[in-house]
Amino acid sequence: MLQRIALGTLVVALSLILTDWVFSLDAPGVKKRGVVELTARALAIHRKALVVDGHNDLPWQYREKKDLSFRTIDITKPQPELHTDIPRLRKGGVGAQFWSAYVPASDGKKGIAVRETLEQIDVIHRMVKRYPDVFAMAATADEVVQIHKEGKIASLIGVEGGHSIDNSLGVLRTYYTLGVRYMTLTHSETLDWADSATDTPRHKGLTAFGEQVVLEMNRLGMLVDISHVSADTMRHVLRVTRAPVIASHSSAYALAAHPRNVPDDVLRELKKNGGVVMVNFFSGFVVPESARAMKDMFAEMRRLQAKYPDEKDFQAAMKEWKKEHPIPTGTIHDVVDHIEHIIKIAGVDHVGLGSDYDGIMVTPKQLEDVSCYPYITQELLNRGYTREEIHKILGGNVLRVLRRAEEVARGTRK
Repeated sequence: MLQRIALGTLVVALSLILTDWVFSLDAPGVKKRGVVELTARALAIHRKALVVDGHNDLPWQYREKKDLSFRTIDITKPQPELHTDIPRLRKGGVGAQFWSAYVPASDGKKGIAVRETLEQIDVIHRMVKRYPDVFAMAATADEVVQIHKEGKIASLIGVEGGHSIDNSLGVLRTYYTLGVRYMTLTHSETLDWADSATDTPRHKGLTAFGEQVVLEMNRLGMLVDISHVSADTMRHVLRVTRAPVIASHSSAYALAAHPRNVPDDVLRELKKNGGVVMVNFFSGFVVPESARAMKDMFAEMRRLQAKYPDEKDFQAAMKEWKKEHPIPTGTIHDVVDHIEHIIKIAGVDHVGLGSDYDGIMVTPKQLEDVSCYPYITQELLNRGYTREEIHKILGGNVLRVLRRAEEVARGTRK
């Protein structure tokens, strides 16, 4: 999810910045490739898969739209303003979803991050209970499989950002007890104990306490998520961790040079670790031209926020800047290119899907919402991948990582 790096959250600012940005598929250097056409074979393969998505921000949308009691947003009905609703989850064949318990990094500075994270965890539990015929909470890989067999969508929780623990291992342990099964170590800002990808580094990775956080997550069986962290933090985590890690919603830096993405040397180490990169669908992280524009935008926002403290003046300045920096939306082909690159460097056992739906403003063509996962199956099939390989990518790999994290936890508790 993209949020304001400084001076409060980025939600409102990015909504205005991205919604009316000038997008063009005809930008120089953008590949033009055909529309992916679904076939009966691909649909049959997809229906047999257990599709696991690593990151969906629907719980934040309830907070943004001031509907924490579910009186306004009924996801049994189409929700055209969102990426996610139950009819489209069913159409997309989603078998398991990590729902994000996100609050802005700025809440950590205000001393309210723990409270608001607990509220977001509560939102997820209450959403699952509100639709018991559709969702069920899962705490283990075996429970994910069983819930899927029952025809429901297994629901897991990921906390997005280590600011949510307020430098407390006790809070981390409490989150695990409440069903959290991964934590992203940072979000948009560098913490007291870990460097972010989109802020000034201070630690060259992790501090001693940061190492303790990783090892405690290993002990608990909570997946360590290296999305949003700096490349040095990724490398540090891989040196320390005793269990496979995930990047719940990141892509390949070699194809789109945004600091949020994973460099090739980290992909090679991730292969040794046994972890998984779950590819993000946001155009700004997967389309090369868009990633360059987004990389510049974070720095420009900081500069303009300092120059124009008044929100209206800041928005006007950003509007002028964005006109000079159009980004292409790209297509599903761009996302599958990232999947293929990760396979080339790390292997087919180390890639998955982490859409970031309802936390992003712009999506590639044919990946507009949660109904679109079958198009990924089709394009993988078009590129020569087997049924078994496709099933690994769609969800098998992350289930393997979750199982291994559980095994490591059992071993460290003895």
